[in-house]
Amino acid sequence: MGIRKSTLEEVAAAAGVSKMTASRALRGAPDVSPETRQRVLNATEQLGYVGNRLALSLSSRKTNLVAVVVPSMSNIVFPEVLAGISAGLEGSGMQAVFGLSDYDAGKERDVIRDMLSWRPSAIIVTGLDQPEDTVKMLRSADIPVIQIMDLDGTPIDFNVGLSHGKAGEEMARALIAAGRRRFGYIGSALERDLRAAKRRAGFERVLHENRLAFIGQRLGDTLSSVGLGKHLTHELLRAEPNLDCIYYSNDDMAVGGAFASVEAFRSDDILMAGFNGLELAAALPVRIATSRSPRRLIGEVAARLACDPIASNASSSSKITAFVPEITGVV
Repeated sequence: MGIRKSTLEEVAAAAGVSKMTASRALRGAPDVSPETRQRVLNATEQLGYVGNRLALSLSSRKTNLVAVVVPSMSNIVFPEVLAGISAGLEGSGMQAVFGLSDYDAGKERDVIRDMLSWRPSAIIVTGLDQPEDTVKMLRSADIPVIQIMDLDGTPIDFNVGLSHGKAGEEMARALIAAGRRRFGYIGSALERDLRAAKRRAGFERVLHENRLAFIGQRLGDTLSSVGLGKHLTHELLRAEPNLDCIYYSNDDMAVGGAFASVEAFRSDDILMAGFNGLELAAALPVRIATSRSPRRLIGEVAARLACDPIASNASSSSKITAFVPEITGVV
């Protein structure tokens, strides 16, 4: 015999309320008292009741879901963003669901389309560089759209993040002020990782202002990793042994560069500089300069906007929340 599912009628009876009141309590309707809502929730736990969110969405035109689209889970950066989103949603009755774009604009468009079909209450997407067809789809969704991690562009609605172009500029200024002059660059898949490309462009602008340039560079085709950073650093140091600093697309690559510098006996005279402020980079015996991004806080702010965009933004006439990364490790 199959297992019989509990019904909303049974939940209502157990809570001592009408079926309509039980339904409204489960939807989070504001005219249901906290005491009544708690009785209904207790009844659902006792009976093991699982509501039909699809049916609720058909009646209310939205669910309690917050859609989240990130490009990668291969390093700690975006898991920390998701942890911040989870913390920001805690106690709100909202639930995050996420999809991965793999830094692919076409895949991101498909993921967003699928998520919007679930009728989320809000959507959080990474970056400001979506193609026009994706932008049109987000604009027509009629829900809060929160774009995170990047400020260099024109937001659709809400924007929480930092300027990657300025982050690159500030790192270059700090390294030049510390006496570094012979720069190399190592990055990967910059045609897909557009925020890393913006940091590189900002860094180069400051080099040009100071009549400097990258002496040499290596660009990988695959997404960034410690192993790739190590491999490309060995290549670059063989080709340009006089470098005194290498700027990397992120800390993953810079950590690989640190291992390569140890193997090449260059860890005392060459400085690796990255982006993100990963704990792994700080724990190495080789110093790595980095720009520490407040990624968990970005996630928390985005989640609060998803829950209540009017209240969360009431203190500001702007829909943009800007952060500035902290530069560490430059000597």
